Amino acid sequence: MNNLKTGLLLTLLTCLLVFAGYSFGGQSGALLAFGLALAMNAFAYWGSDRLVLRLYKAREIQEPDDPELYAVVADLAQRAAIPMPRICVIPGPALNAFATGRNPSHAVVAVTEGLRQQLDRRELQGVLAHELSHVKHRDILIGSVAATVAGTVAILGSMARWGAIFGGFSRDDDGPGGNLLVMLVVTMVAGLAASLVQMAISRSREFEADAGAARLLGDPGGLISALRKLELGSEHIPMQANPATAHMFIVSPLRGRRLATRMFRTHPPIEDRIARLYASVGIR
Repeated sequence: MNNLKTGLLLTLLTCLLVFAGYSFGGQSGALLAFGLALAMNAFAYWGSDRLVLRLYKAREIQEPDDPELYAVVADLAQRAAIPMPRICVIPGPALNAFATGRNPSHAVVAVTEGLRQQLDRRELQGVLAHELSHVKHRDILIGSVAATVAGTVAILGSMARWGAIFGGFSRDDDGPGGNLLVMLVVTMVAGLAASLVQMAISRSREFEADAGAARLLGDPGGLISALRKLELGSEHIPMQANPATAHMFIVSPLRGRRLATRMFRTHPPIEDRIARLYASVGIR
């Protein structure tokens, strides 16, 4: 069901992109928007992992650097029937983790120093099983595509605003008309809708990765315990994170409980995730 929902949401994102492009410049604008999204997706596919690892100053480690962490990842990768991913450590006391890479053969799992210090082995297994579930189901690519399409819609909106500032721009005769105000409203609404769809995709994939971790380990207890610790950690030890990468982490690194924050959050509430994990083993 989550895979079907993700497919429908990605389709909706693409339609929003083409619609915004058409509003911007008719058929030419729609083609421009689609081409821009393809170019950005190509960049995200080939280079996003290096960029995000550099952004968080993550350093790659080998087995002698942390034998226990290496052993846990190797065991889970074998159970999941995927290649052994690279392992990185992010400096800092925050408790969090993410996976990146364009496919299972080029995957990287990264954990913070704080997470490594605060979680026991069972909890560590839960977190890493969650991340390897993302890798196995290629959620990294799905997230990159969603973020890229939503970002392209935002770029079109920005171009429309700059066009308004500098006196407008030419449009195709087959476009929806020359009303600049209408076009600005359309791109703003499309941008908001695209952001909401992107968040919905991210939340859907988090639930699926939690379920995948429970299946991989045969027991959701370690992940449940880890999620509780990570929620407390995110409240007391905030992480300096770029909002554009917040969806990558196992729990949101962004703080705030205001209504607007809840509407646009990239992760479902921890209590909902834990409830689903308990339900998976028949506990209500």
